Amino acid sequence: MPELRDWYDTPLYYDIIFDADTPREADFLEAVHELHGLGGRSRRVLEPACGSGRLVLEMARRGWKVDGFDGNLRMLEFAKERVRNAKLKAELWEDWMQSFCPGKHQPYDMAHCLVSSFKYLLTGRHAAACLRRVADALKPGGLFVLGVHLTCYSNNPEEHERWKAERDGIRVVCDTHTWPADPQTRQENLRTRLRITQGSRTHTQETRWQFRTYNAAQIRRLLRSAPTLELVACHDFTYDLQTPRQLDDSYSDIVLILRRRSADP
Repeated sequence: MPELRDWYDTPLYYDIIFDADTPREADFLEAVHELHGLGGRSRRVLEPACGSGRLVLEMARRGWKVDGFDGNLRMLEFAKERVRNAKLKAELWEDWMQSFCPGKHQPYDMAHCLVSSFKYLLTGRHAAACLRRVADALKPGGLFVLGVHLTCYSNNPEEHERWKAERDGIRVVCDTHTWPADPQTRQENLRTRLRITQGSRTHTQETRWQFRTYNAAQIRRLLRSAPTLELVACHDFTYDLQTPRQLDDSYSDIVLILRRRSADP
């Protein structure tokens, strides 16, 4: 039987699975900063739910002044250690997306929260609070780049995804199972199993959690709760700046490019 364990309590295995996309995500963030944001030499970035620090480290390597926070202390210590080992700097602290206090280096040119971490906010009140706090932490013209998986309630089967990755002799296979969302409660149940092989030893750990779900109309309603943010572009998880998308239900993986207005609407 798998060991029941929060996968955020094992940041190395989590990081091995997700790190492959890090350079591509960082390229995308820098490109949208130049195209839709403030551009130029001022480059301060905030990462809510920074996790294992993979993008914290990558953006710091590229010369950004990086702040970030996470609610899981094991993730946070892992992120701090990798930044120290790289002899780089980042301001990292424990906090929550719906109630965080901006870092001492605000206001920021950009904030980002990719791979659907935003959906851990299980109420509309918390989601709106996160948007408003990020908006308040941005400079006028600054960007919030937000990645979210959309849900089509009329075609919502059980789904299974598998990723494999290896680093330093540690092989991780990640199996994620998602059950159909409840359109009334707007919550979906997920289960992730990590199968970790190191040398001759293999073990499996399992995490179960819930996400808050959104379709395109629900995203639009949510954005109205933070009127200082305007939607300037949409993309998908291919992070291809040359292929913008519409905010609709024709695809599931959406990246919203939100910009703080120069004046209150």
